[in-house]
Formats: sequence, C-alpha cells, structure tokens
Amino acid sequence: MPTPEQRIQIETERGSLTGALAVPRGATAMLVIAHGAGGTLDAPFLVGFTRAMNTERIATLRFNFLYSEAGRRAPDAEPKLREAWRGAFAVARKRAKERPVFVGGKSLGGRIASMCVADGELDATGLVFLGYPLHPPGKPEKIRDAHLYDVKVPMLFLQGTSDPFAKPDRLRPVVAKLKKRATLVPIEGGDHSFRVRGVKRDDRDIGASLAPDTVAFIRKVDG
Repeated sequence: MPTPEQRIQIETERGSLTGALAVPRGATAMLVIAHGAGGTLDAPFLVGFTRAMNTERIATLRFNFLYSEAGRRAPDAEPKLREAWRGAFAVARKRAKERPVFVGGKSLGGRIASMCVADGELDATGLVFLGYPLHPPGKPEKIRDAHLYDVKVPMLFLQGTSDPFAKPDRLRPVVAKLKKRATLVPIEGGDHSFRVRGVKRDDRDIGASLAPDTVAFIRKVDG
C-alpha cells in the first residue's frame, strides 16, 4: 500500500511554499528533494522517485521554490532559492525527529542544496544529485564545482552518460578530486532527465529506477 502524502505549507521570510511530505511506517531517514529549473514538486520524475523511496522506508519531502509556487517559469535569484531550501530543511528536520536528514534534487534543486550545505546553511547528513548541472550545455569549460570541495558530507552523483550538462570526462575528475566523499553512479545513455534515446519509458518509472542506488547510499552513510 503506497505511503499517503500530506500537503503542507512551508513558511519562509519571502513567502509560503507547498510541500509534499510522506513518512512511511518505520522510516529510517528523511530525504528532502527539490525540483529542477523548469519543474515543480509534482514533476512525474520526482513523484516516481520519492514514492519508490517511500517503499524502502525512506521519508521524503518535495517542495516548490518561490517562483514555481507563484506559477513562474524563470528561476528566482540565488538568495530566494536558498531561502526556500532553508525553510524546507527546517520543516524536514522537525518532522524527522531523530532520523538523519539527506538533501538533494534534480539539477538546479540539487546544486542549490549543495551550495547551502557547503556554506553551513543546511546541517544535512548527505547529498543526492539527480543529474548535477556541472556546466552549461555546449560549454564544458565552464565548470560549476568550486563549492563542492567545501562540502564535508557524503555525496551521491546519479548522472546520465549522455547528459549535456555533465560530460563524463568533465565529471569524473571532479568526483575523483572529491575522493571518498563522492560516489558516482553512471546511467548508461541517460540524458539530463535520464531518458535514453530510442527507449520509451514513463518519467515516473525513470524516477523510480534511481531509488535503489539512492537507498543503498543512504543506508551506507547512515550505517
């Protein structure tokens, strides 16, 4: 039986956000997940992913950024994105009680989470990247990795090998430089949304397919 989701309101200094909270019976950890630049908390990919996590007794909280809450498509400036993350994490920490809290997200959502962790704004146990945007498409020389070396908690990079935002030959050296803090799981043929050319698959199923590696990572970190 699927874990019921509860719609909650997350208060921030800049406004109220919607969250989707699911806490399965016997949950061992909490994972807070943010959407990508063009999505919302109800993106099928994220819904499929979090529901699959719930079946493995991992509680989840998805949330909207302020711009998506307002129905806008253009992402907010970084301070507003960080504010949304701080608000969501505060709620997750309270609901998790004594459980460890992991953070991450799809593309932009994960990158902002990692920036907050690097700067000490989120006291997370670990980071989960569902497609890290290492560089803009077609501009592999513009690497967005500087803050990652300030992250002291374990990181999981789930990355499509055909992702234009993270060429494998650019991402592998970054992961290697992060040493034992980083784990890279390449998804063969996957693009930035983990779709594989020529393979028809529902986005919910794609999201769900990333849950086993994420569960293994969380359990390993949590001991």
